[in-house]
Amino acid sequence: MSESAPSMTPLAGGHSGRTFLGEAGGERVVVRLYAPDDARGEHAPEVDRSVLHLVSGLLPVPEVLEVRRPLAAEGTPGLLVTSFLPGERGDVVVERLALDDDVDGLQRLGRALGAVAAGLAGMPMLRPGPFVDADLGLGRFPDDDLVAWAATRLPGWPEPRRRALSRVCREAQDLLDGVGRACLVHGDLNPKNVLVDPASLEVTAVLDWEYAHAGHPWTDLGNLLRFERHPAYVSAVLDAWVSLRGGEVATVLDGARAADLWALVDLAAKAGENPVADRADELLRAIVDAGDVHAWPFGR
Repeated sequence: MSESAPSMTPLAGGHSGRTFLGEAGGERVVVRLYAPDDARGEHAPEVDRSVLHLVSGLLPVPEVLEVRRPLAAEGTPGLLVTSFLPGERGDVVVERLALDDDVDGLQRLGRALGAVAAGLAGMPMLRPGPFVDADLGLGRFPDDDLVAWAATRLPGWPEPRRRALSRVCREAQDLLDGVGRACLVHGDLNPKNVLVDPASLEVTAVLDWEYAHAGHPWTDLGNLLRFERHPAYVSAVLDAWVSLRGGEVATVLDGARAADLWALVDLAAKAGENPVADRADELLRAIVDAGDVHAWPFGR
């Protein structure tokens, strides 16, 4: 993109405020900015480019057009410019189908999204870890035990609830430890970050890969099923995943809910910052109080 590119318009759907719709060469493009002090470091745009290259041809993702590192010394943000892909945001489509009680549509969309999660779960990695450079070298996560990590994240919770959280996390960690492999994880695979053809309900793009890492095969599945709970959708997502990756549906659903506790705890620690964190906090409290990863406080 040239310095004279037209003004960029923020894209709806996220909370970072760093993704914009722009124009280059007469074509619409998507621009993601990276702050000079981005917590992921100066290689973040290059990592995201490499992840998109890794999955290109396997999943529908945009083409990378330009990459620039952030320059902390100069206060210059980095950027990643990608092609603009068509489609409607998946969360909007899911909500519409659910309101219409369109069981067939929810099943078709669920199968499409379940296949995306299953495809990611089939891309092997040597071990869990964050990507640290353009070659997708793996670093180390500070904690690899859900119980120990969760104990540090919610200091404002009363002690009885913290003990109950530890019990739920211990059961979840035991289940997760039964899967002895790592895979590519999108890290934020929910309908909001997917574009869908509103007619065919096929996935046209998987977006926002900044949380991608090597991790547990059930992580993305848990994200897909976190807030979207219509039975037709849930069943279709699980059936598509199991048909590709194997396992018993009930066990895989238990595992997905267990894996999603990592994200729920992290989001709950940010309650008050955005609506998603607030909703995650309410969901986690219900899970902990019930001692059941399948607890649901929101009605249908």
